[in-house]
Amino acid sequence: MAQVTVMGIETEYGISALGAPDDIDLHPMQLSNHVVKAYGSAASGRPAGWDYETETPLRDIRGYELSRSEAQPDQLTDSELGMANVILTNGARLYVDHAHPEYSGPEVTSAIDVVRYDKAGDLVMALAARRAGQGLGRSVRLYKNNTDGKGASYGTHENYLLSRTTPFDRVVTQFTGFLISRQVITGAGRVGVGQSSQQPGFQISQRADFFEAEVGLETTLNRPIINTRDEPHADASKHRRLHVITGDANLSEISTYLKVGSASWVLRMIEAGALETDVRVALPVATMRTVSHDSTARALMTLADGRTMTAVDLQEIYLSAARAHFEAISGELTEAVQIEAKDVFGRWQDTLDALRRDPFELADQLDWVAKLKLMESYRDRDSLGWDSPKLALIDLQYADVDPRRSLYAALVAKGKMQTLLSSDEIERARTTPPDDTRAYFRGRVMEKFGGSVVAASWDSVIFDVPDRPALQRIPLLDPLRGTREQVGQMLDSCSDVTELFAALGR
Repeated sequence: MAQVTVMGIETEYGISALGAPDDIDLHPMQLSNHVVKAYGSAASGRPAGWDYETETPLRDIRGYELSRSEAQPDQLTDSELGMANVILTNGARLYVDHAHPEYSGPEVTSAIDVVRYDKAGDLVMALAARRAGQGLGRSVRLYKNNTDGKGASYGTHENYLLSRTTPFDRVVTQFTGFLISRQVITGAGRVGVGQSSQQPGFQISQRADFFEAEVGLETTLNRPIINTRDEPHADASKHRRLHVITGDANLSEISTYLKVGSASWVLRMIEAGALETDVRVALPVATMRTVSHDSTARALMTLADGRTMTAVDLQEIYLSAARAHFEAISGELTEAVQIEAKDVFGRWQDTLDALRRDPFELADQLDWVAKLKLMESYRDRDSLGWDSPKLALIDLQYADVDPRRSLYAALVAKGKMQTLLSSDEIERARTTPPDDTRAYFRGRVMEKFGGSVVAASWDSVIFDVPDRPALQRIPLLDPLRGTREQVGQMLDSCSDVTELFAALGR
């Protein structure tokens, strides 16, 4: 059978506090720390250290490792800095990163599960903000967005596990055009043009203006379209993790579903060497901004071979090639993978067709269109220009994770935004890990034996076992080991960590 795609999303959330006394002004890092600790103090998560032993944030896929003296401080992600860290019972990680609370979802093998655990992260953050506010005596606000509109940007990163044998230059030449053109589907929408919103207007993507290079190791300065960090969080002899930093923070479940569903199939195709069409874009960085700045989705792109086409046209090329690759390997796929692939392709096609006719047909499916339609109604009613502070406030309120204030949540409640999952499914994902990856083992041991877990990472869990003189590390280098099928019955049968290690020894 063909290997499944292991993937996930991590998101840094915007943060602020209202009603703070004049003599108590918390730095965003301190405030974020309060948020993470507030959630970790509840039964849903357990504070634990992070095992940095196998982390390599300065290793570059291109064959070298940046020295620590040359690295930017934000690149040194392999140290605690005294910030809160919580391993959740759903296999996710909640911690402080770059002065923002970050939720890193567990590894999964389907697009719908990415959506499931991404939405669970929004719920985690809403609860965390509420609890932190109660403790601090003020209102803590968290926003699922990517910029403060004043020059700062924070990320929503996708991760896809690739075979180590996949030539990286092929990823660069064939995946870059996909990332540039997919904005018309995956953009979250933004008021303001330019990194500091120096020009009034609306654009499709929150992140596009912040990219300044085609390829590179950085994530916060001189941001590249293709990131080259070589940190697989798995057996490095077999796997490479593609760290995609161009994506927006989506609230729309359909946007997220198409974002990862389409990307995973394009990467499958690239791994197999099955994309034969030249999809190189002539000026990637400039073109990324051009696509984002045109809310009609009709701006022309110039490809390296001189052809011109819209982002929708280029997406159609990727879709057609992905369909052809699917047909060629469908016999090697499980029924579940086949069903989801067909659904992704159908929705992808319907979205491209609607974008060609009229983007506003997608106001109940895509974030940027929903946001634009909402803002245009206010502009028409109140004669507002794009430099109106009211529109910037609407942009922010759309992204509020608290459903009592969120404009996105209001659209869902009124039936004006389609969803893929029920609230019960999302609540279950907040506390329960996926069944089919190592996240199952990580989440279940946090649930049953969390008091004995000293530290954990994506590829390990470290225990303090009473009858053993040294700490015990369980390696999890294979993302598809430690599943419910493999270890579920064993975990159910163990009442304490001593029994767990006896069972593991057998």
